[in-house]
Amino acid sequence: MTELTDDGHYVVISGRRWRATDPAIPEDVAAELRKALMSARRDVGTALRAGRDPAPARARVHAAKVALGERGTPWWDQSLDERRRRWEQFDGL
Repeated sequence: MTELTDDGHYVVISGRRWRATDPAIPEDVAAELRKALMSARRDVGTALRAGRDPAPARARVHAAKVALGERGTPWWDQSLDERRRRWEQFDGL
């Protein structure tokens, strides 16, 4: 089970802190973003196993994590409008 820090900004997994997903993202949107993230992660592995450049898939991973609020400007430092624009602008690359 994942544990949140007291402020809710991070999850703790095996003693390591990772930025938490923006809790303002509607669950249906967050589910779609996680689906895109997992697909991109699978594509990174596929590219590496095939000896191809994983950079395009890694860019998709990064874009999904930014949309989820897990990278880029911390979601707690953004207004709700900025946060909404962040996830609405995600295009999956």
